[in-house]
Amino acid sequence: MADSKQGHLNGAYYGPPVPPPQSYHSVGGRSSCGPCCLLCTLFKFIISIVIIVGIVVLVVWLVFRPNEVKVSVGTASLTQFAFSSNNSSLQYNLSLDMSIRNPNKRISIYYDYVEARALYDGSRFAFDVLPTFYQGHKNTTMLYPAFQGTQLLLGDSVSTTYNREKEEGYYYVDVKLYTRLRLKVWIFKIHYNKQKIDCSLKLPVPGSSAKFEGTKCDVDLF
Repeated sequence: MADSKQGHLNGAYYGPPVPPPQSYHSVGGRSSCGPCCLLCTLFKFIISIVIIVGIVVLVVWLVFRPNEVKVSVGTASLTQFAFSSNNSSLQYNLSLDMSIRNPNKRISIYYDYVEARALYDGSRFAFDVLPTFYQGHKNTTMLYPAFQGTQLLLGDSVSTTYNREKEEGYYYVDVKLYTRLRLKVWIFKIHYNKQKIDCSLKLPVPGSSAKFEGTKCDVDLF
């Protein structure tokens, strides 16, 4: 009887299959994400930030549509402009009435620094630091640069240019404005690029009957 039971126990097993042993990872162990996985995650994060910033910029541009300021010189008075070839000195007295127009509906501008420079034949002969100001939207501000004094102008072409333009009846003077700006959008103030305004003026020779014609200026950001 005992041998019969022993033979039964040593026979083949026909029951359900025994599942393989399972491995368990302890909680708090090291992550299986390697360097490549981390770089991929970082790349996706950067791409997401770029897309979000791009969408925000596009929405702001569509809502506000910033327009370039409009600048012009309405009147110019040149009462003295005498160059001496003996000592290369220029005596000058020039004053301007200049208008700056902000055409934007929702953007105001802070002019934190405004400097006007006068140049003749490519050489600067005077400058004037103008008062700072705040310009609301759809607003026009008047500026009054004035230049008076004596300045040395070095260069072989200055005397030739001066004599030729004196005979023609007009002096060609460049007036440039250099500014630092901040934009106000709602309650936010944004530091903006520097702005350069270039006005090429055709000024009648002092004492002539010719009249100055209003001039539009070029506006560049840099």
